[in-house]
Amino acid sequence: MTEDDPTDEISDVEARIEALAEVAERCRKYILASRIAIASGAALLLITILGLFGFGQTAALGSIALILGGIVSLGSNVSTLRQTDDAIHAAEALRAQLIGRIDLRVVEDAPLKLM
Repeated sequence: MTEDDPTDEISDVEARIEALAEVAERCRKYILASRIAIASGAALLLITILGLFGFGQTAALGSIALILGGIVSLGSNVSTLRQTDDAIHAAEALRAQLIGRIDLRVVEDAPLKLM
């Protein structure tokens, strides 16, 4: 890569942005799954405490484990998503800076020729 031609660098930065966008989307899916796990664990715990379906202590312990696992997964993926978003913004700023260094020509409006 040369400093006179930053197009290779721009391509690398764009590829990094795309990879980071995939990571962010994956984190969003895990966040949704974590929220579903927390909600279903809480619902199962409530049903177990109220004794509606006669579930035993195993269901209560399982629901608590589901809630705690969901909370841990949620926290981990939220922090990863924040870091990924920060990296995306930094890469976009670098891309804008690289594009700004390119000597772009202005194409003037030429009159249209009639046939």
